[in-house]
Amino acid sequence: MRNFVAKRIQSVPPSGIRRFFDIAATMKDVISLGIGEPDFVTPTPILRAGIHSLRLGDTHYTSNSGTMELRQAVSIQMKHLYDVSYDPEEEILITVGASEALHLALSAILDPGDEVIVPEPCFVAYTPEVVFADGIPVTVPTYVKNDFQVTGEEIERAVTPRTKAILIGYPNNPTGAVMSRENLERVGEVAKKNDLLIISDELYSRLVYHREHVCVPSIPGLRERTILVNGFSKGYAMTGWRLGYVAAPKELMAAMRKIHQYTIMSAPTVAQAAGLDAVLHGEYYVREMLAEYDRRRELLIRGLNSLGLDCFEPQGAFYAFPSVAKTGMDDEQFSEALLREEQVAVVPGSAFGPSGKGFVRLCYATAYEKIEQALDHMKRFMQRHG
Repeated sequence: MRNFVAKRIQSVPPSGIRRFFDIAATMKDVISLGIGEPDFVTPTPILRAGIHSLRLGDTHYTSNSGTMELRQAVSIQMKHLYDVSYDPEEEILITVGASEALHLALSAILDPGDEVIVPEPCFVAYTPEVVFADGIPVTVPTYVKNDFQVTGEEIERAVTPRTKAILIGYPNNPTGAVMSRENLERVGEVAKKNDLLIISDELYSRLVYHREHVCVPSIPGLRERTILVNGFSKGYAMTGWRLGYVAAPKELMAAMRKIHQYTIMSAPTVAQAAGLDAVLHGEYYVREMLAEYDRRRELLIRGLNSLGLDCFEPQGAFYAFPSVAKTGMDDEQFSEALLREEQVAVVPGSAFGPSGKGFVRLCYATAYEKIEQALDHMKRFMQRHG
């Protein structure tokens, strides 16, 4: 029997993260710094809003675009936080997580062979999603010497006549990097000069430490050429609710809505009810979780540097990305040895692209005490290997 799987699907390898989680699943008492998910339960008022909607019998489809109440609330929030305006009727679409929003954006704009510039290290889904949409990912490495911020000059060098878009994700997973306004403006100049779109994944926008998040479409001249991807998973601890959104000029939105209509119908109704409460009343909880993440961040970065695992200071998301070069091991060897010898699970940086080689990702969205335990275990490990 012939192979019926599409060649573009065959060309994408399984996620590099999966193998280490499979090993960890066979072991007892593993301290996991691997999973990029808040350890907080969704705040109680948000839970209650979802439960209340079920009790009211709100178990039917909503509008394809999502409830108008939620779209209006998202529009008002973006104006309040970032001074960027979107029409809730025609320019905002509620999606099944930010993952669907990214899929819609790429599927709506790419023709076979179109190129998308993707700075790395990056979220593991970026380059596969470009391939799944029949595009060609063109990766651009970022470097610790630049705090893993991509520069306009680096993107300019990657532009070809086939380039259609730039896909960026800041605050960044896996590095925790945050782009400066100056660097974003330079990327924007490249996009305008070469008539490119920007797909900006800002899922971690509420998790930024001691500085302001710069929303890409708020930069003058970029709103009309930006597709903004965001969601509720990280800032509101709502990963399992699968709720996100995409905002874009109405011509682009119409194309994304068409795909959404035929493939999804609408995002989960109960999740939309919870998401509305999150936007309207969740600010206290966002700030409370952010403060705790910051406390953990300081503990982990200080601890890693004291162990000789050099780590720049992440300014967003909830990840640390230290170098393991001093151990003499590559990132996969380090991750597997640390897991087997000390039951601490981290993710090799190469899972996030070739420029992540030599680094590992540690997630500090876990209890402060667990991070202390992990550092104690890593100290023993480094005494043997460091």
